[in-house]
Amino acid sequence: MPGLRSRLPVHAPIILVFAVVTAGMVRVLTQHWREGAALLGGALLLAALLRVVLPTDRVGLLAIRSRPVDVLVYLAFGGAMVVLALTIVRASSDLTF
Repeated sequence: MPGLRSRLPVHAPIILVFAVVTAGMVRVLTQHWREGAALLGGALLLAALLRVVLPTDRVGLLAIRSRPVDVLVYLAFGGAMVVLALTIVRASSDLTF
């Protein structure tokens, strides 16, 4: 019986990542930019996870460079986006310049 990896369409991983990106962009466009930025970072972290778990012939467009370089870049940018989104605090409206 063929496993999940052999039945998974090649474009399914990138479609899943784009679905999270779309949700993040919707949050950004509805004035919830911190949540949206965290979702965009989460999409990159999801891409890293999919790049690690899936074989090279099943990751589709997520495979740009070698596996270690892809995972490192996805983790670095995704982690940075999530950390920045969660640590930037709202500016107080009573500040005057």
